[in-house]
Amino acid sequence: MTDAILLTDGARPAVRLERDLPDPPLVVWQAITDRAELRAWFPCDVIVEDGAWRVGASITFRFSPEDAEIALTGEVLAVDEPKYLAYTWGDERLRFELSPQNGGTRLVLINELAPDAAARNAAGWDTCLDQLAGLAPAPEAWRPRFEVYSAEFEPVIGPQQGPPLEDRGDETSVSESA
Repeated sequence: MTDAILLTDGARPAVRLERDLPDPPLVVWQAITDRAELRAWFPCDVIVEDGAWRVGASITFRFSPEDAEIALTGEVLAVDEPKYLAYTWGDERLRFELSPQNGGTRLVLINELAPDAAARNAAGWDTCLDQLAGLAPAPEAWRPRFEVYSAEFEPVIGPQQGPPLEDRGDETSVSESA
């Protein structure tokens, strides 16, 4: 695992995460674009229009009823197989950059987001990318990561929203609960 980095040089803040994976880029590309493989590590079901990752294709993201019965929509922004994939995820943007690294792949994920979602998303993506790397994070592994990221990001971009309501009781943000 590598720690998420907060980027503030764009129009919106972003979190950047990296993982060195043992598989070559074509295999990792399959893991980030195949609906069945995405289910193993991505936080929701990803349904791409006509099943084809092409610029302009619409995407539906369905969360399980246990998480929250919501669906987000998105659009494919860029595709350069097996090097680069970008799309919107609701109001956010996700970019996946793949490059060969020591017989495997260096994956870089950049999530452009609302300032108050940075710590929550960084902690969530840490857990997701651990799963992509074949690790089995503990059920609450994101919580200590969230606390660290909140403490790091809040002085730069403001108060951070905590986990979804059903997971956090009465908390509304880390700053209000600390």
